[in-house]
Amino acid sequence: MKIYAHIHKAPIRVFRIGRKRFWIRLKRDMLILKDALSQEKQETKDMLVTYKRYTKKQASREELAEANKQFGDLLKGLGLGVFAVLPFAPLTIPLVVKLGKMVGVDVLPSSFNNLSRKRKKRSEKLAENEK
Repeated sequence: MKIYAHIHKAPIRVFRIGRKRFWIRLKRDMLILKDALSQEKQETKDMLVTYKRYTKKQASREELAEANKQFGDLLKGLGLGVFAVLPFAPLTIPLVVKLGKMVGVDVLPSSFNNLSRKRKKRSEKLAENEK
């Protein structure tokens, strides 16, 4: 700490700024995750409504195809849920996602595929609000 104090004039201030930056980034990422989960929830509700309409022979083929796609996304999410209960989940889930990308298999549900774009949009929106 003494060396750090000699390098910076205000090491405590630098530490506090770094800690605040970490919490802001964490909050932003949690909001993005919340948005993705709410989108997935709404898509699943729409899927169930479509299946209900299909049982009454009121759904079109396009709606049924979209519902089947969402059902596949639901199964992907359940598959990742298995890794969430295993020990070392913070290591295994990113590893599975990375290996899936290397092999060419889409492991994440569709609402989580564009998280980087959502993160960029949210950071731009926060920057505009601060001005």
